[in-house]
Amino acid sequence: MARIAGITLPNQKGISIALTSIYGIGPSIAKHILNQVDVPAGIRTKDLTEEQVNKIREIVEKQHRVEGDLRREVMGNVKRLKDIGSYRGIRHIRRLPTHGQRTKTNSRTVRGNVRKTTGSGKRTLTKT
Repeated sequence: MARIAGITLPNQKGISIALTSIYGIGPSIAKHILNQVDVPAGIRTKDLTEEQVNKIREIVEKQHRVEGDLRREVMGNVKRLKDIGSYRGIRHIRRLPTHGQRTKTNSRTVRGNVRKTTGSGKRTLTKT
């Protein structure tokens, strides 16, 4: 059982896929890490030696910002946008898409307008 950055990696998956269960590591970064450690990408997590797990853990924790630190940084960035009152910050406050997507037909679940039956079911806005 490999545990890296506070996350227990799934045993049955290949290590390149298992590493993506860590917040902040995607497929390309996972492959880059495995190339640095010289571990084949197709090997299953349960087949890793303790030495390989330790090398992967060392690279992940020292060279990449993952899990708690990354989540804190992202939350801080969003909070800063909200505090300065930027357009993106206002979109975050109202829980709307921030990157210019259309909202008339898409993002219904974000807006609270889930149509399971007839009637719109639109969520009422709260005044802040």
